[in-house]
Amino acid sequence: MSDLDWNEQLTDQLTFHWEHQLRARLEGLTDAEYFWEPVPGAWNLHVGGGGHTPTQFGSGPVTIDFAFPAPEPAPVTTIAWRLAHIIVGCFGMRVASHFGGPVLDYATFPYAATAREALAQLDAGYAAWLAGVRSWSDADLAEPVGPAEGPFAALPRSTLVLHIQREVIHHGAEIALLRDLWANGLR
Repeated sequence: MSDLDWNEQLTDQLTFHWEHQLRARLEGLTDAEYFWEPVPGAWNLHVGGGGHTPTQFGSGPVTIDFAFPAPEPAPVTTIAWRLAHIIVGCFGMRVASHFGGPVLDYATFPYAATAREALAQLDAGYAAWLAGVRSWSDADLAEPVGPAEGPFAALPRSTLVLHIQREVIHHGAEIALLRDLWANGLR
């Protein structure tokens, strides 16, 4: 087993999902679908202000609904909100803290005003995350993830990789379901 490439095993999980499921399901995403609120008060992105939460984050003309801690039960979120979560919380913040990418967070991120812009942000985040993870050796994957991950600092980097990939797969499936609902006229 010593010649098993653990990095390849880890990255294959995400690349397979990306290439055979998630990215293909996002083709043809329209702005109307991107911002569609499947229930009243769904958390969303908002062009030019407004919003459903007292706290609105964003560095430009687009803001995101946000609350910390999140309410119970969790709110329904839109495709725009879920893509922003993957772009910022899954890929962007981790690329910044572990691979020297630009510093970003939910409060100051320039959220996408169009589906096309969001998909470009998603593609860039995915590429940066994947390149960063691929740069880690098996020994690097066993190292503690460090203080950027707060109470999880002592866990190995491989745990972070698996967590981020679960998040992308999980939220990607939710986006796919929202697309199915939209395509079947539930709007």
